[in-house]
Amino acid sequence: MKLGEIAQRLGAELVGGNGDTEITGVAGIEHAGVSEITFIANPKYAAQAKTTNAAAILVEPDFPALDGTATLRIKNCYRAFAQTITFFYHAPKYAPGVHPTAVVDPSAKIGTDAHIGAYVVIGPDVTIGLGAVVLPHSVIYAGATIGDRFFAHAHAVVREFCRLGDDVVLQNGAVIGADGFGYARETAGGWTKIVQSGAAVLGDRVEVQANACVDRASIGETRIGDGSKIDNLVQVGHGSTVGQDTLLCAQVGLAGSTEVGSRVILAGQVGVAGHCKVGDGAVATAQSGIPSDVAANSVVSGYPAMDNKLWLRSVAAFARLPEMVRELRSLRKERSE
Repeated sequence: MKLGEIAQRLGAELVGGNGDTEITGVAGIEHAGVSEITFIANPKYAAQAKTTNAAAILVEPDFPALDGTATLRIKNCYRAFAQTITFFYHAPKYAPGVHPTAVVDPSAKIGTDAHIGAYVVIGPDVTIGLGAVVLPHSVIYAGATIGDRFFAHAHAVVREFCRLGDDVVLQNGAVIGADGFGYARETAGGWTKIVQSGAAVLGDRVEVQANACVDRASIGETRIGDGSKIDNLVQVGHGSTVGQDTLLCAQVGLAGSTEVGSRVILAGQVGVAGHCKVGDGAVATAQSGIPSDVAANSVVSGYPAMDNKLWLRSVAAFARLPEMVRELRSLRKERSE
């Protein structure tokens, strides 16, 4: 594909390059070759723009001019780079049809143009919309309701009576609606299982990545809002709610009945205690532990989670503790003399 065509399709301004340059693919800035396009979204990589072998770089409109390397200038160049990948990478296509080894209950209703792969099991009274792709060994339990353009990668599971909207993607091993972790202590000290009777509900355009779990509720619902994305190995506890366009990054854990707002970002390994509320637009940095409510639009870090700026000062002070102890001992020694 020619560089000028890429600029046109993205709506980007081509600066300092030849529109007839042939582009064969995309790559990171350190590895891009002379026929590849790359991007710079983080200013800390700006110096590498002078040494990259890339044919062109996607940058923000105010990025400094470069000698010898073409730039495609566009707002949100990272998003533009993601779009550029689609120009060169074409995912496999799945022809409509049901594989002979699939088991589909006669009462299930599946929309037109569906691809049902090998060893898929679809239970009774399941409803799936138009254009579904359900890949090998996936299982849809009885009574599940799923919207249009559902895509389930191999070994995905949707449990009984769960409800999924349109354009939902389940990556390999994702489990929607497994039993929540609910037990009542017996007088003698053992545990009685609490029936998890509520469904898990996913809105439109939700993606749940590999080996992540959204548990069903004991009563009521566990709900994930439209457009939210759940990364690998995330645990959403029973009865939790997640708003729209929220990101739960790798290994995030939400205990039961957690309320997470819209446009929230919980970075890797963030843990939230049960019955806590995380307000709209909040950000928790990696490995934060949240034992209490978090205000909307705040940025928190550490455990217990606190304002990010306070946490940064605290970490800096913590690193100086040995030095401060030595100074204190020296002062005490001087006083005693």
